[in-house]
Amino acid sequence: MALLWAVAGAVCLYVLVYYGMFRGASCSSPVRLEGKTAIVTGSNTGIGKATALDLAKRGARVILACRNKERAEAAALDIRTESGNHQVLFMQLDLASFASVRSFAETFLKSEPRLDILINNAGVMGPGQTEDGFGMAFGVNHLGHFLLTSLLLERLQRCGPSRVVTVSGLLHRFGHIHFPLLASRKDLVSGQSAWQDFRAYCGSKLCNVLFTRELADRLEGSAVSCYSLHPGVVYTDLCRSLSLWQQLLMLPFAKLFFLDTEGGAQTTLHCALKEGIEPLSGRYFSNCALQQVGARGRDDALAKKLWEVSERLTGVS
Repeated sequence: MALLWAVAGAVCLYVLVYYGMFRGASCSSPVRLEGKTAIVTGSNTGIGKATALDLAKRGARVILACRNKERAEAAALDIRTESGNHQVLFMQLDLASFASVRSFAETFLKSEPRLDILINNAGVMGPGQTEDGFGMAFGVNHLGHFLLTSLLLERLQRCGPSRVVTVSGLLHRFGHIHFPLLASRKDLVSGQSAWQDFRAYCGSKLCNVLFTRELADRLEGSAVSCYSLHPGVVYTDLCRSLSLWQQLLMLPFAKLFFLDTEGGAQTTLHCALKEGIEPLSGRYFSNCALQQVGARGRDDALAKKLWEVSERLTGVS
């Protein structure tokens, strides 16, 4: 009997923790999006797919901007079926290639008359280099999205009020940007190992926060607002770089403490849809509420320098 009570107590504790402390807030906006167009990068899986599904249910024309054609087309079919919205399309985008980013932007601008919401969602953590020789996390998570946003900014301004939402993360607080290292190695870290990959990821999330801050300054007075955010601790395909045994070890913990993909999409949706937050452009959100960023994320001089370096690295004039 004592064992039974212990098990029952553990189950109750699990439910209370899982559905209370860690489930997070939900986007409460009732906004409909008929006649609006949204791009969501990395939307064939995880919180990107959950975000795209919600936007489609609201009537938006949704562009799944993804690298893998087969997976993205399958995701588009899933979203069309579940939402009943047939304006869900795949367009090829590999953020690890400047040429691909430019090709995507050119194709989009020729074929789509509107852009109302740009969601820079895709993210990677792991070893390797981009096609242009940059560290993977820095190249994909920051530079790819920097270039994409820059190329689409005129269309966003023309269709305003519009929004740019960039998925950062709590780990930005542990990020650093060493410009001499970036100049010599085209990366945020000095080598490759599991620890260095983690540090590079943290640095790329800091770049997301600083990019959003500087973008807001440059867009002040325009019809475009922008936000960065922490989506919560979400167990998604971001962890695909972990070994099988590491994933197996993490799974029970993840089931207890991590958000599912729908929960992880809520703050993104809040930033994309919530009415009246335009005066908070450039700021950082978590759990569907305004949050303070780490000290380096509030450094305007660092944000400006990162922008100028990013322009040079991507060839944006």
